[in-house]
Amino acid sequence: MPTSIRSAITEGARTLDAAGVNEARKEAASLMSFALKTDRTFVIAHAEDELDELRLQTFRSLIIRRARREPLQYLTGHQEFFNLDFEVTPGVLIPRAETEIIVEAGLDVCREVQTPFIADVGTGSGCIIISLLHELGDARALATDLSLNALRVAQRNAKRHNVNDRLTLVQADGFAPARNQFSLIVSNPPYVTEDEFTDLQPEVRDYEPRTALVSGTDGLSHIRVLLRDAPLHLLRGGYFIFEIGFGQRDAVARLIDEELWNVIEVRNDLQNIPRTFVLQKR
Repeated sequence: MPTSIRSAITEGARTLDAAGVNEARKEAASLMSFALKTDRTFVIAHAEDELDELRLQTFRSLIIRRARREPLQYLTGHQEFFNLDFEVTPGVLIPRAETEIIVEAGLDVCREVQTPFIADVGTGSGCIIISLLHELGDARALATDLSLNALRVAQRNAKRHNVNDRLTLVQADGFAPARNQFSLIVSNPPYVTEDEFTDLQPEVRDYEPRTALVSGTDGLSHIRVLLRDAPLHLLRGGYFIFEIGFGQRDAVARLIDEELWNVIEVRNDLQNIPRTFVLQKR
């Protein structure tokens, strides 16, 4: 019996809903758009069109994978961040809306800096640094990541958004060996505790890279190292902007050496959760 786009989406949404996937119909429609290599507008306008067997099976296989809680972004290979389209693979953390706060804060502090030189520690997909370079036409940057696979993704994203000529990518754990002096350092470090990791959503726990998420028993191991090392790589008056986890504001504040740093602000996300520290080197 022929299957229409609408009925296939309905069938897929039922499967996803039974698997505990939120916004099941919306996700089923997104997977249909991907299977058809088109956009949501086409899917809506052609809801009664019949699907050929190949495209129907492609869609159903995507639904099965999503029902196993494989993230939508890994299935489609894309995620929007700061109004740009980024390639994502299972080797990189999926960019999240709250991380855009780092970019917003970085743009604010760079308004007073001529030809900014920026470092991104643990760049992953490159979404933070590429977004900054896209907005700051005179900026240059260096980004590091321990994962060679992540750096390859970041390189492709840099080319996609035409900033690769101003971005140097280096495989390193933390800062690159050379002691460059930056006007701004940004980072979205791991900050999940060992205990919290087991309680994360299956999409995160079972599919996203653990090394990009977990930071010791208290979730602060990477932040401690960054707070220790960042001053060595910053110009005087330079800024360090980084993301923290839920409920970590006070614990992170206690780690900040007031002889080295001025705390400019702590920015909240849309849920009013403290999310991003903005520090300035004294």
